[in-house]
Amino acid sequence: MQNEIPIIQKVYDFYCELYLAAEKMPKKDKYTLGEKLSRTTLDLMELLIMAGYADKEAKNIFLGKANAKLELLKILIRLAEEIKAINTKKYLLLQEKLQETGRMLGGWLRSLR
Repeated sequence: MQNEIPIIQKVYDFYCELYLAAEKMPKKDKYTLGEKLSRTTLDLMELLIMAGYADKEAKNIFLGKANAKLELLKILIRLAEEIKAINTKKYLLLQEKLQETGRMLGGWLRSLR
């Protein structure tokens, strides 16, 4: 299923980049903000996988929750950059991946309506 849904691969790639960024975070941020970012990303991936297997009604619910997780990720990444837990270059890379994921998720949601 993962190979059939490109958005899952996009979130997977985002997590790999986030993991590398979180390793370099200051210790005080790594175990708070870094952990929250990682957990939220994994939650997003789980919701997308569940949506891939769900019927149309449940798919809408899972994708709505996934959209909320995505918005939270965008805010947390911006926060990480503002408090200098990640550098600007990494922030721009991660934000670009989130924007692409958002476009894909929006398209999936529109296709259900």
